[in-house]
Amino acid sequence: MSADSLPRSFFDTNVLIYADDGASPDKQRKALDLIKKHLRGRTGAVSIQILQEYFVAAEKKLSVDADLIRRKVEVYSRFHVAEPRVTDILAAIDFHRLHRLSFWDALVLRMAKQAACTVLLTEDLNHGQIIDGLRIVNPFL
Repeated sequence: MSADSLPRSFFDTNVLIYADDGASPDKQRKALDLIKKHLRGRTGAVSIQILQEYFVAAEKKLSVDADLIRRKVEVYSRFHVAEPRVTDILAAIDFHRLHRLSFWDALVLRMAKQAACTVLLTEDLNHGQIIDGLRIVNPFL
């Protein structure tokens, strides 16, 4: 798939974490490939929440050095970065209630919509499901 044909895609935290996870080499390779393609194509998006979760998970779960994580956050900030407002929090609460999702997953969905994405890259939701026009893709299947 060329960068020109990549859909605007929102990266969930787990995809960024797998890019650092040498214990899962297949997932690591797929995550790194997706990140590179979407950086090149300028078709990737994250949110402030994702960058925060990435820092905490990479440091605590994978014991990645905080300086290295900081540099990676700088790289990931080259994606479109969605910043939530109160209206987004309220919309996430509505998504949570309507779709019976965790609040945090609902906020991820809201921020993906705010970033004009058509795809959410995650392994946390049902692959192939479409929620409010956003297609859920588990890139590790």
